[in-house]
Amino acid sequence: MRSALSVLRTVERCALVSIFLTMAGLYFVNVLVRASGSPLASSLGWIEEAVRLMNLYLVFLALGYALEIGRHVAVDTWRSRIAEATRLPVQRIIDAVGFLFSLYLVWLAWKMTLFVFGSGQRSPTLGLEMGWIYVAPLVGFGLLALRYLLSFLGLIDRTPAREADEA
Repeated sequence: MRSALSVLRTVERCALVSIFLTMAGLYFVNVLVRASGSPLASSLGWIEEAVRLMNLYLVFLALGYALEIGRHVAVDTWRSRIAEATRLPVQRIIDAVGFLFSLYLVWLAWKMTLFVFGSGQRSPTLGLEMGWIYVAPLVGFGLLALRYLLSFLGLIDRTPAREADEA
């Protein structure tokens, strides 16, 4: 299980870095061509839409990884005080609710993806089926649900990075 998670982390990091560098490169080329006043600028209109789509995938693919390394927004002092006062396993409750909510969002994204693919809509400049936009939340919330489940089962500890930063 640990090696599979290590492979998943590596694939996620490589995908995120590749998407980000490709976005930056495409946008840089677009700005250079437009600034030069080249007639080529009108044929590069697809770059803006491609970068927007890549940004969408970048955000959703980073959800699970950000949770695992403790980079999601959290109110740690509140969570600690509630846990101490009530003796409830607050972290496990958060993981369970996060897992269930993520699964619900995966289900919604799945339904929406099927609907949009079924409609046959295409993006104007890329000609890409618009259903691919809804695959991003489907995969992203699936990865987030996986991380919540792994945290609930105690296979990952998603708090040390945040605590180390505060020290």
